[in-house]
Amino acid sequence: MDAKIGPLDVSKPPCNDVGSLPHNGTASTPLISSEWTLGRHLARRLVEIGATDVFSVPGDFNLTLLDHFIAEPGLTLVGCCNELNAGYAADGFARSRGVGACVVTFTVGGLSVINAIAGAYSENLPVICIVGGPNSNDFGTNRILHHTIGLPDFSQEMRCFQTVTCYQAVVNDLDHAHEQIDTAISTALKESKPVYISVCAPGLLSNHMGLEAAVEVAAEFLNKAVKPVLVTAQDVSTMLRCGQRTIIFLINNGGYTIEVEIHDGPYNVIKNWNYTGFVDAIHNGEGKCWTTKVRCEEELIEAIATATGEKKDCLCFIEVIVHKDDTSKELLEWGSRVSAANSRPPNPQ
Repeated sequence: MDAKIGPLDVSKPPCNDVGSLPHNGTASTPLISSEWTLGRHLARRLVEIGATDVFSVPGDFNLTLLDHFIAEPGLTLVGCCNELNAGYAADGFARSRGVGACVVTFTVGGLSVINAIAGAYSENLPVICIVGGPNSNDFGTNRILHHTIGLPDFSQEMRCFQTVTCYQAVVNDLDHAHEQIDTAISTALKESKPVYISVCAPGLLSNHMGLEAAVEVAAEFLNKAVKPVLVTAQDVSTMLRCGQRTIIFLINNGGYTIEVEIHDGPYNVIKNWNYTGFVDAIHNGEGKCWTTKVRCEEELIEAIATATGEKKDCLCFIEVIVHKDDTSKELLEWGSRVSAANSRPPNPQ
Protein backbone atom coordinates (compact mmCIF):
# COMPACT_ATOMS: atom_id res chain seq x y z
CA MET A 1 0.00 0.00 0.00
CA ASP A 2 3.03 2.26 0.08
CA ALA A 3 3.65 1.85 -3.65
CA LYS A 4 3.14 4.95 -5.78
CA ILE A 5 0.26 4.66 -8.23
CA GLY A 6 0.05 8.07 -9.85
CA PRO A 7 -2.10 11.18 -9.43
CA LEU A 8 -5.82 11.15 -8.77
CA ASP A 9 -6.85 12.42 -12.21
CA VAL A 10 -5.39 9.42 -14.03
CA SER A 11 -8.47 7.24 -13.76
CA LYS A 12 -11.37 9.53 -12.95
CA PRO A 13 -14.67 8.45 -14.51
CA PRO A 14 -15.80 10.27 -17.67
CA CYS A 15 -18.01 12.56 -15.58
CA ASN A 16 -14.82 13.70 -13.79
CA ASP A 17 -16.41 12.89 -10.45
CA VAL A 18 -16.87 9.62 -8.58
CA GLY A 19 -20.42 8.34 -8.89
CA SER A 20 -21.55 11.41 -10.88
CA LEU A 21 -22.38 13.24 -7.67
CA PRO A 22 -22.84 17.01 -7.88
CA HIS A 23 -20.32 19.13 -6.01
CA ASN A 24 -19.75 22.76 -5.25
CA GLY A 25 -17.88 23.40 -8.47
CA THR A 26 -14.44 23.61 -6.92
CA ALA A 27 -11.77 21.39 -8.38
CA SER A 28 -9.95 18.84 -6.30
CA THR A 29 -6.54 19.97 -5.14
CA PRO A 30 -4.05 18.29 -7.49
CA LEU A 31 -1.41 16.22 -5.77
CA ILE A 32 2.08 15.54 -7.02
CA SER A 33 2.44 12.02 -8.39
CA SER A 34 5.29 11.14 -6.04
CA GLU A 35 3.04 11.90 -3.07
CA TRP A 36 0.17 9.71 -4.19
CA THR A 37 -0.28 6.17 -2.95
CA LEU A 38 -3.07 3.63 -3.20
CA GLY A 39 -4.06 4.30 0.40
CA ARG A 40 -4.17 8.07 -0.12
CA HIS A 41 -6.14 7.64 -3.33
CA LEU A 42 -8.76 5.60 -1.52
CA ALA A 43 -8.83 8.04 1.40
CA ARG A 44 -9.26 11.04 -0.93
CA ARG A 45 -12.05 9.30 -2.82
CA LEU A 46 -13.92 8.74 0.45
CA VAL A 47 -13.55 12.41 1.36
CA GLU A 48 -14.75 13.47 -2.10
CA ILE A 49 -18.00 11.52 -1.80
CA GLY A 50 -18.69 12.73 1.75
CA ALA A 51 -17.52 9.74 3.82
CA THR A 52 -15.36 11.99 5.96
CA ASP A 53 -15.58 9.76 9.06
CA VAL A 54 -14.32 6.21 8.53
CA PHE A 55 -15.01 3.65 11.25
CA SER A 56 -12.23 1.15 11.84
CA VAL A 57 -10.84 -1.72 13.87
CA PRO A 58 -7.06 -2.22 13.53
CA GLY A 59 -5.55 -5.55 12.55
CA ASP A 60 -2.15 -6.54 11.22
CA PHE A 61 -3.38 -6.65 7.60
CA ASN A 62 -4.73 -3.06 7.59
CA LEU A 63 -2.32 -1.07 9.78
CA THR A 64 -0.38 0.69 7.01
CA LEU A 65 -3.65 1.46 5.22
CA LEU A 66 -4.89 3.16 8.40
CA ASP A 67 -1.72 5.30 8.35
CA HIS A 68 -2.71 6.67 4.94
CA PHE A 69 -6.23 7.39 6.14
CA ILE A 70 -4.86 9.31 9.13
CA ALA A 71 -2.64 11.32 6.77
CA GLU A 72 -5.63 12.48 4.70
CA PRO A 73 -6.51 16.00 5.96
CA GLY A 74 -10.25 15.77 5.29
CA LEU A 75 -10.77 12.36 6.82
CA THR A 76 -11.33 11.35 10.46
CA LEU A 77 -10.47 7.78 11.42
CA VAL A 78 -12.81 6.64 14.21
CA GLY A 79 -11.55 3.61 16.14
CA CYS A 80 -14.31 1.22 17.22
CA CYS A 81 -14.36 -1.53 19.84
CA ASN A 82 -15.33 -4.26 17.39
CA GLU A 83 -16.11 -4.75 13.71
CA LEU A 84 -19.88 -5.02 14.12
CA ASN A 85 -19.92 -1.64 15.86
CA ALA A 86 -17.83 -0.19 13.02
CA GLY A 87 -20.25 -1.56 10.44
CA TYR A 88 -23.33 -0.19 12.18
CA ALA A 89 -21.60 3.17 12.70
CA ALA A 90 -20.95 3.31 8.95
CA ASP A 91 -24.62 2.38 8.43
CA GLY A 92 -25.71 5.28 10.62
CA PHE A 93 -23.31 7.68 8.92
CA ALA A 94 -24.73 6.64 5.54
CA ARG A 95 -28.26 7.39 6.76
CA SER A 96 -27.17 10.84 7.92
CA ARG A 97 -24.69 11.86 5.22
CA GLY A 98 -25.61 9.70 2.24
CA VAL A 99 -22.63 7.34 2.27
CA GLY A 100 -20.56 5.59 4.95
CA ALA A 101 -17.32 3.62 5.18
CA CYS A 102 -15.63 1.15 7.50
CA VAL A 103 -12.19 -0.52 7.52
CA VAL A 104 -11.48 -3.93 9.06
CA THR A 105 -8.90 -6.69 8.71
CA PHE A 106 -9.03 -9.84 6.60
CA THR A 107 -11.59 -12.60 7.33
CA VAL A 108 -11.60 -12.35 11.14
CA GLY A 109 -12.71 -8.74 10.71
CA GLY A 110 -14.64 -9.12 7.49
CA LEU A 111 -16.82 -11.94 8.73
CA SER A 112 -17.51 -9.95 11.90
CA VAL A 113 -18.71 -6.86 10.04
CA ILE A 114 -20.77 -8.71 7.44
CA ASN A 115 -23.99 -8.67 9.49
CA ALA A 116 -24.00 -4.87 9.50
CA ILE A 117 -23.23 -4.81 5.78
CA ALA A 118 -26.16 -7.15 5.15
CA GLY A 119 -28.38 -4.75 7.08
CA ALA A 120 -27.16 -1.83 4.98
CA TYR A 121 -27.92 -3.85 1.85
CA SER A 122 -31.50 -4.45 2.96
CA GLU A 123 -31.91 -0.75 3.77
CA ASN A 124 -30.40 0.44 0.45
CA LEU A 125 -27.48 2.24 2.08
CA PRO A 126 -24.20 2.86 0.24
CA VAL A 127 -21.56 1.64 2.69
CA ILE A 128 -17.97 1.18 1.51
CA CYS A 129 -16.62 -1.88 3.35
CA ILE A 130 -12.82 -1.89 3.10
CA VAL A 131 -10.82 -4.93 4.16
CA GLY A 132 -7.05 -5.13 4.56
CA GLY A 133 -6.28 -8.37 2.72
CA PRO A 134 -3.25 -10.65 2.26
CA ASN A 135 -0.16 -9.50 0.40
CA SER A 136 -0.21 -10.00 -3.37
CA ASN A 137 2.91 -12.18 -3.04
CA ASP A 138 0.83 -14.73 -1.12
CA PHE A 139 -1.93 -15.16 -3.71
CA GLY A 140 -1.75 -18.46 -5.55
CA THR A 141 0.99 -19.87 -3.33
CA ASN A 142 -1.20 -22.56 -1.74
CA ARG A 143 -0.02 -21.33 1.66
CA ILE A 144 -2.14 -20.94 4.75
CA LEU A 145 -2.18 -17.57 6.52
CA HIS A 146 -3.42 -16.59 9.94
CA HIS A 147 -6.79 -14.80 10.16
CA THR A 148 -8.18 -17.24 7.59
CA ILE A 149 -10.36 -20.33 8.03
CA GLY A 150 -7.33 -22.57 7.54
CA LEU A 151 -7.47 -22.98 3.76
CA PRO A 152 -5.24 -21.41 1.09
CA ASP A 153 -8.27 -20.04 -0.79
CA PHE A 154 -8.27 -16.29 -0.06
CA SER A 155 -11.48 -15.69 -2.03
CA GLN A 156 -13.81 -17.18 0.57
CA GLU A 157 -14.39 -13.89 2.37
CA MET A 158 -15.26 -12.15 -0.89
CA ARG A 159 -17.72 -14.90 -1.78
CA CYS A 160 -19.47 -14.34 1.55
CA PHE A 161 -19.88 -10.67 0.65
CA GLN A 162 -21.21 -11.33 -2.86
CA THR A 163 -24.80 -11.76 -1.68
CA VAL A 164 -24.84 -8.64 0.52
CA THR A 165 -22.93 -6.16 -1.67
CA CYS A 166 -23.54 -4.92 -5.19
CA TYR A 167 -19.86 -4.94 -6.20
CA GLN A 168 -16.69 -6.63 -4.97
CA ALA A 169 -13.11 -5.59 -5.73
CA VAL A 170 -9.93 -7.40 -4.70
CA VAL A 171 -7.11 -4.91 -5.27
CA ASN A 172 -3.97 -7.01 -5.58
CA ASP A 173 -2.10 -5.20 -8.34
CA LEU A 174 -1.41 -1.53 -8.95
CA ASP A 175 -2.22 -1.58 -12.66
CA HIS A 176 -5.94 -1.92 -12.00
CA ALA A 177 -6.16 -0.34 -8.54
CA HIS A 178 -7.57 3.04 -9.64
CA GLU A 179 -10.21 1.48 -11.84
CA GLN A 180 -11.29 -1.10 -9.25
CA ILE A 181 -11.59 1.43 -6.42
CA ASP A 182 -13.38 4.04 -8.51
CA THR A 183 -15.76 1.49 -10.01
CA ALA A 184 -16.61 0.11 -6.57
CA ILE A 185 -17.35 3.53 -5.09
CA SER A 186 -19.30 4.66 -8.16
CA THR A 187 -21.38 1.49 -8.09
CA ALA A 188 -22.21 1.95 -4.41
CA LEU A 189 -23.44 5.47 -5.05
CA LYS A 190 -25.37 4.66 -8.21
CA GLU A 191 -27.11 1.58 -6.81
CA SER A 192 -27.34 2.79 -3.19
CA LYS A 193 -25.96 -0.50 -1.91
CA PRO A 194 -22.84 -1.56 0.02
CA VAL A 195 -19.66 -2.58 -1.80
CA TYR A 196 -16.66 -4.66 -0.75
CA ILE A 197 -13.07 -3.54 -1.39
CA SER A 198 -10.18 -5.76 -0.32
CA VAL A 199 -6.81 -3.98 -0.41
CA CYS A 200 -3.74 -6.20 -0.30
CA ALA A 201 -1.53 -6.02 2.75
CA PRO A 202 1.04 -8.62 3.79
CA GLY A 203 0.81 -11.22 6.46
CA LEU A 204 3.31 -13.58 8.06
CA LEU A 205 3.15 -17.22 6.98
CA SER A 206 2.98 -19.98 9.54
CA ASN A 207 5.80 -22.45 9.92
CA HIS A 208 4.13 -25.65 8.76
CA MET A 209 6.06 -28.05 10.99
CA GLY A 210 5.77 -25.74 13.99
CA LEU A 211 2.04 -25.34 13.42
CA GLU A 212 1.52 -29.11 13.28
CA ALA A 213 3.50 -29.56 16.48
CA ALA A 214 1.46 -26.85 18.22
CA VAL A 215 -1.81 -28.47 17.13
CA GLU A 216 -0.66 -31.85 18.45
CA VAL A 217 0.32 -30.41 21.83
CA ALA A 218 -2.94 -28.43 22.13
CA ALA A 219 -5.00 -31.49 21.18
CA GLU A 220 -3.16 -33.65 23.71
CA PHE A 221 -3.73 -31.05 26.43
CA LEU A 222 -7.46 -30.69 25.67
CA ASN A 223 -7.98 -34.44 25.38
CA LYS A 224 -6.56 -34.92 28.88
CA ALA A 225 -8.83 -32.25 30.36
CA VAL A 226 -11.90 -33.49 32.20
CA LYS A 227 -14.22 -30.69 31.05
CA PRO A 228 -12.45 -28.53 28.45
CA VAL A 229 -14.41 -25.39 27.61
CA LEU A 230 -13.49 -22.64 25.14
CA VAL A 231 -15.46 -19.40 25.61
CA THR A 232 -15.38 -15.71 24.73
CA ALA A 233 -15.84 -12.77 27.06
CA GLN A 234 -19.31 -12.12 25.68
CA ASP A 235 -20.53 -15.32 27.33
CA VAL A 236 -19.98 -14.08 30.89
CA SER A 237 -23.72 -13.51 31.24
CA THR A 238 -24.48 -17.06 30.16
CA MET A 239 -21.81 -18.45 32.47
CA LEU A 240 -23.39 -16.63 35.41
CA ARG A 241 -26.86 -17.81 34.48
CA CYS A 242 -25.64 -21.40 34.31
CA GLY A 243 -23.76 -21.17 37.60
CA GLN A 244 -20.30 -21.75 36.15
CA ARG A 245 -17.40 -21.53 38.61
CA THR A 246 -14.85 -20.20 36.15
CA ILE A 247 -11.76 -18.08 36.82
CA ILE A 248 -11.30 -15.43 34.13
CA PHE A 249 -8.12 -13.35 33.81
CA LEU A 250 -8.34 -10.13 31.79
CA ILE A 251 -4.95 -8.66 30.89
CA ASN A 252 -5.44 -4.89 30.75
CA ASN A 253 -2.51 -3.23 29.01
CA GLY A 254 -4.41 -0.27 27.65
CA GLY A 255 -4.35 -1.13 23.96
CA TYR A 256 -3.62 -3.56 21.15
CA THR A 257 -0.14 -4.69 22.21
CA ILE A 258 0.33 -7.22 19.40
CA GLU A 259 -0.47 -4.60 16.77
CA VAL A 260 1.81 -2.09 18.54
CA GLU A 261 4.76 -4.46 18.13
CA ILE A 262 3.93 -4.88 14.44
CA HIS A 263 3.21 -1.27 13.52
CA ASP A 264 2.46 1.37 16.13
CA GLY A 265 -0.07 4.12 15.63
CA PRO A 266 -2.86 6.03 17.41
CA TYR A 267 -5.42 3.43 16.34
CA ASN A 268 -3.76 0.95 18.73
CA VAL A 269 -4.76 3.00 21.79
CA ILE A 270 -8.21 2.16 23.12
CA LYS A 271 -10.52 3.73 25.68
CA ASN A 272 -9.88 2.02 29.00
CA TRP A 273 -12.98 0.54 30.61
CA ASN A 274 -13.84 -0.36 34.17
CA TYR A 275 -13.83 -4.05 33.28
CA THR A 276 -14.62 -5.33 36.76
CA GLY A 277 -17.48 -2.83 36.95
CA PHE A 278 -18.75 -4.12 33.61
CA VAL A 279 -18.83 -7.70 34.91
CA ASP A 280 -20.50 -6.48 38.12
CA ALA A 281 -23.19 -4.86 35.98
CA ILE A 282 -23.75 -8.14 34.12
CA HIS A 283 -23.88 -9.95 37.47
CA ASN A 284 -26.51 -7.55 38.84
CA GLY A 285 -26.78 -9.49 42.09
CA GLU A 286 -28.02 -12.65 40.39
CA GLY A 287 -25.85 -15.71 40.92
CA LYS A 288 -22.39 -15.86 42.48
CA CYS A 289 -19.69 -13.58 41.13
CA TRP A 290 -16.48 -12.06 42.51
CA THR A 291 -14.33 -9.44 40.78
CA THR A 292 -11.05 -7.76 41.63
CA LYS A 293 -8.21 -5.71 40.14
CA VAL A 294 -4.52 -6.55 40.68
CA ARG A 295 -1.46 -4.43 39.88
CA CYS A 296 1.49 -6.47 41.14
CA GLU A 297 2.62 -10.07 41.60
CA GLU A 298 1.71 -10.16 45.29
CA GLU A 299 -1.85 -9.00 44.60
CA LEU A 300 -2.18 -11.58 41.83
CA ILE A 301 -1.06 -14.42 44.11
CA GLU A 302 -3.55 -13.27 46.74
CA ALA A 303 -6.37 -13.02 44.17
CA ILE A 304 -5.70 -16.53 42.86
CA ALA A 305 -5.70 -17.85 46.43
CA THR A 306 -9.07 -16.19 47.06
CA ALA A 307 -10.53 -17.46 43.77
CA THR A 308 -9.46 -21.03 44.50
CA GLY A 309 -10.37 -20.85 48.18
CA GLU A 310 -12.93 -18.54 49.74
CA LYS A 311 -14.62 -17.72 46.39
CA LYS A 312 -14.25 -21.11 44.73
CA ASP A 313 -18.03 -21.42 44.37
CA CYS A 314 -18.20 -18.15 42.37
CA LEU A 315 -17.43 -17.04 38.86
CA CYS A 316 -14.20 -15.12 39.50
CA PHE A 317 -13.06 -12.25 37.26
CA ILE A 318 -9.51 -10.98 37.88
CA GLU A 319 -8.38 -7.88 35.98
CA VAL A 320 -4.58 -7.86 35.73
CA ILE A 321 -3.30 -4.36 35.02
CA VAL A 322 0.10 -4.37 33.28
CA HIS A 323 2.25 -1.76 31.54
CA LYS A 324 1.63 -1.39 27.82
CA ASP A 325 5.26 -2.31 27.08
CA ASP A 326 5.24 -5.40 29.29
CA THR A 327 5.55 -8.08 26.62
CA SER A 328 7.55 -11.20 25.85
CA LYS A 329 10.72 -11.48 23.81
CA GLU A 330 8.88 -13.84 21.47
CA LEU A 331 6.20 -11.23 20.73
CA LEU A 332 8.86 -8.58 20.05
CA GLU A 333 10.60 -10.90 17.58
CA TRP A 334 7.33 -11.94 15.96
CA GLY A 335 6.21 -8.33 15.62
CA SER A 336 9.45 -7.30 13.92
CA ARG A 337 9.14 -10.18 11.45
CA VAL A 338 5.55 -9.26 10.59
CA SER A 339 6.63 -5.63 10.21
CA ALA A 340 9.33 -6.73 7.78
CA ALA A 341 6.73 -8.70 5.84
CA ASN A 342 4.55 -5.58 5.72
CA SER A 343 7.31 -3.71 3.88
CA ARG A 344 7.51 -6.18 0.98
CA PRO A 345 6.82 -4.50 -2.37
CA PRO A 346 3.75 -5.65 -4.28
CA ASN A 347 4.00 -8.60 -6.62
CA PRO A 348 4.63 -7.09 -10.08
CA GLN A 349 2.69 -9.85 -11.81
